[in-house]
Amino acid sequence: MKKLNIALLGLAFGGSFADIYSEHPWVNELAVFDLNKELEETYRKKLGIKKKYQNFEDVAADPEIDAVHVITPIPDHEEQCVAVLNANKHCACTVPMATSLKGIQRIVDAKRKSGKNYMMMETTLYTYQFFYIQKMIQEGVLGKIQFMRGSHYQDMLNWPDYWMGLPPMYYGTHAIGPMVAISGSRIKRVICFGSGTMEPWLEKPYGNPFPVESALFEFENGMKAEATRSLFECARAYQEGLFVYGSKACFEWGFEDADDPYITTATPAVEGRRGAGTIVKQVPMPNYCDTLPEEIKRFTIGEPGSFDPLNPQESLKKSGAGGHHGSHPHLVHEFLSSIAENRKPWIDEVMGANITAAGICAHESAMKNGAEVIVPEF
Repeated sequence: MKKLNIALLGLAFGGSFADIYSEHPWVNELAVFDLNKELEETYRKKLGIKKKYQNFEDVAADPEIDAVHVITPIPDHEEQCVAVLNANKHCACTVPMATSLKGIQRIVDAKRKSGKNYMMMETTLYTYQFFYIQKMIQEGVLGKIQFMRGSHYQDMLNWPDYWMGLPPMYYGTHAIGPMVAISGSRIKRVICFGSGTMEPWLEKPYGNPFPVESALFEFENGMKAEATRSLFECARAYQEGLFVYGSKACFEWGFEDADDPYITTATPAVEGRRGAGTIVKQVPMPNYCDTLPEEIKRFTIGEPGSFDPLNPQESLKKSGAGGHHGSHPHLVHEFLSSIAENRKPWIDEVMGANITAAGICAHESAMKNGAEVIVPEF
């Protein structure tokens, strides 16, 4: 197999992927680019990278680069992904895919025209918790899935300017993505309500009045689910949560993001008592790293006590491992595997588009006080 030359675009959060790419056995050469040249130089020295670029256009134009992983500010995703694909390179991009339906369609069109791979790097679909739920479903432990709920609570105050006042569901992928994957279907309809009020300076940038948005989703296969996303002025502890309610058992994320989840198991009804009973246990999550190359398995393990829920990305960068519940090496390996095996990645342009578009349509519904919005197909 021909080893791949990869460019990592953006290092503030993207730096947590740099070591993984540099040590992956299928990567020939890693290049990095960031507007912060001091940060870029740190990674170039650390990893022995000689290649330098003057600007993003030089990255996209480099004929030696096979694929680009875009980890830049949200407003840049659309243009940079389109440019990478138009340059006939494979493209991976952090979430969300874009911030408009038109932007999503542009990326889809560019991907189809180029014939190259696009992968939305949704961390929640490769966490310890998601792997555990998948196993429960495969083994029939949950029984019939009756309902799902996603959550993402986070305070973005003092983050970069483009976050200020962002509609919560524009960045709802961590709450929505796992439910789409588990359903085996696509979200086709949403109703959503915004809640609370924000300071006027936060409302102004996007015209968004809501610090919190809660949505009900209908899937094409008839399944229903709910998701809540908060971004500002809500003192809830940080959590990227997934809750799956089955007829035989349920899975519920821990109260804080790093807490062990709760597994609730149904027991037969006792004669003379109303309803069935339940057994509730908190279960430590195993590490599902067996599918990874030996060289990058260690990146699924974080350093104890290094996680700061108010600044998750910064603390992940400091810990150097275990990003987003062990998901980072799985994302890298899936992206590289899809290229090497000449197949689509699991979170391709269709799945990524549905996850992202569901959030965009949810905000549209919230701005219309809960009016139904149909999620388009891509």
